[in-house]
Amino acid sequence: MWMTATPEPAVELKGIVKRFPGVVANRDVCLKVQRGHVHAVVGENGAGKSTLMKILYGMQRPDEGEIRINGAPVTFRSPSDAIAAGIGMVHQHFMLADNFTVLENVILGSEPRQAGTVIDFSAARKRIREISDAYGLGVNPDSLVESLGVGDRQRVEILKVLYRGAKILILDEPTAVLVPQEVEELFASLRGLVREGHTVLFISHKLDEVLSVADEITVIRRGTTVETVNPGQTTARRLAELMVGSELPVPELRESTVTDVVALAVEGLTVRTPEGRPIVDDVSFEIRKGEVLGIAGVEGNGQAELVEAIMGIRPAAGTIRLSDTDITGWTTRRRRVSGVGHIPEDRHRHGLLLEAPLWENRILGHQTEKPNAKGPWIDRSGARKDTARIVDEYDVRTPGIDVHASALSGGNQQKLIVGREMSGDPVVLIASHPTRGVDVGAQAAIWDHLRAARARGLAVLLISADLDELIGMSDTLKVICGGRIVRAVDPHNVTPEELGSAMTGAGGEA
Repeated sequence: MWMTATPEPAVELKGIVKRFPGVVANRDVCLKVQRGHVHAVVGENGAGKSTLMKILYGMQRPDEGEIRINGAPVTFRSPSDAIAAGIGMVHQHFMLADNFTVLENVILGSEPRQAGTVIDFSAARKRIREISDAYGLGVNPDSLVESLGVGDRQRVEILKVLYRGAKILILDEPTAVLVPQEVEELFASLRGLVREGHTVLFISHKLDEVLSVADEITVIRRGTTVETVNPGQTTARRLAELMVGSELPVPELRESTVTDVVALAVEGLTVRTPEGRPIVDDVSFEIRKGEVLGIAGVEGNGQAELVEAIMGIRPAAGTIRLSDTDITGWTTRRRRVSGVGHIPEDRHRHGLLLEAPLWENRILGHQTEKPNAKGPWIDRSGARKDTARIVDEYDVRTPGIDVHASALSGGNQQKLIVGREMSGDPVVLIASHPTRGVDVGAQAAIWDHLRAARARGLAVLLISADLDELIGMSDTLKVICGGRIVRAVDPHNVTPEELGSAMTGAGGEA
């Protein structure tokens, strides 16, 4: 009787070890990914997931172990080798040139040629549109990347990988910036990809999403594989326990701490493009001490510009009041010194100097304030001491305060920023995606710090793509669409699906 041979796995990692000075990032990691499957890899920030994926993509070389692609052993010396083997990676932090168009970013290094010399932009544009339409990415090849929101940048990265013909896709936190409807569209695209024989490695911290899309799930903890499970035979709570040894955290505010004292008032705020088009259109709201005001909206509907206007980074019409003081004409520096903290939406582009030590990153935006300064001079000793306090208080896992920020995992980078911005007892905190791309442990820690500061009277403007976070962590919740506040919803009664519908304009204005 003839036996059907079992197909070789698309990816097999055996005994992978990767050491860095003072730390073992991967320790005897084993992973087997079947062809035509979505295989999720979950674990805490710092568990070794990103290092493992960089090894698979040729960005780093393992100290020990073997990589097999479709059953054949391979050695990758660079991402070019991995791309040639049919592997593509969409990084959590985007690898795009802001001053290039979508088309130029997508074809960079893979330019189609006419007569061997001239770039065939027409063929490239046609191919990009075909891929965008086929997978519902909705990307305009002629848009300038610097004009795109975070969600659109994510889709450009996915398109770039597909354009290069990858059969094995590594997606690092691909849903971090998407609303539920967009997540379902992405998942439909992934299912279409696997039906065509593609294989997807899906890195995520959103355990419910992992359970809904993955065919297998591998948990990594402290640098090594713990267990591979069938999503139909496990739960989010069980995955969280495997990842961090504790139950899945829940975003909730519990008792109300909202006072009658207005901490921040925005009246008629309008931001326009250079051409005069309003991207924030006559927005007004108040946030009281002890209150979290959540703003829900699909990426690119004016959230980023609203934050920049409040911070004084972008010119705007209208009035902004901090307590009883009109700060509309104030500089960003004066606003920050007066008690406006800011957690930026992109920690790499706007929150950190990646090649600077942690203690220097601690003083960013606060370099004229104690304990970071004595008169006009930087107080190096005071800054270092306070950085050590933040590292301890906010559980920033690092060998020391002199390591570069780039050496930290995403969750630990975020905890450093949260600690920095909540130091000095700010009056108002503008929190843009404060838990984006962090694991359940770091997420729970950040929620705890926000709850504690709220109880002390902090007013928080919370902008997030995580609808469960918005609903659970907001005292008041408003929806922004097309640059306008179109609806107020009750966070105690609304569901993520209802909120997602409101964000896309369903149901009209309130």
